[in-house]
Amino acid sequence: MTTSHVLLGLLSRGQQHGYDLKKAHDAAFPSARPIAAGQVYAALARAEGRGWVRAVAVEREGGPDRTVYEVTPEGREELARWTSTPEAPERLVAHPLATRATVAMLAVGPDAARDLLDRQRVAVVDRMRELTAHKTRPGLSVGELLATDHAIAHLDADVRWLEAAALRVVDLTEELR
Repeated sequence: MTTSHVLLGLLSRGQQHGYDLKKAHDAAFPSARPIAAGQVYAALARAEGRGWVRAVAVEREGGPDRTVYEVTPEGREELARWTSTPEAPERLVAHPLATRATVAMLAVGPDAARDLLDRQRVAVVDRMRELTAHKTRPGLSVGELLATDHAIAHLDADVRWLEAAALRVVDLTEELR
């Protein structure tokens, strides 16, 4: 994901200035880290340099000048390309928890690794419960609901991995010796 593409999407709904885009971003993606004003203006400058947006007006409302931007036809084409391109699946070769469990097996023994995996499973299930309750809150944006569903699905996969890993600890310990 690039900030420029997210801003293109927000601008596709109509002309806006940077401050409005920051507010729109933070409202549309409340689960994400709030975007800094500097990020907005830097991304707008990059998008303008690529011909994706253009400044259409400068407004002054009792404060500093505010440049109003709109999406160009080239920007709409780029947005259509970006929104239709699937995200590449993550290629995790090593995972921090797998590394920690392996070190626990090597340094302390299989019981320590199983205990770590069991405690991690409890933490993951607790987080899944929190997110499931969060999904039922009124007023969630579509983006926040989609992000929450995505997180729950990943946590569910983590639970399955944790259960399988706990069953394999003895076998893995023998492989490492």
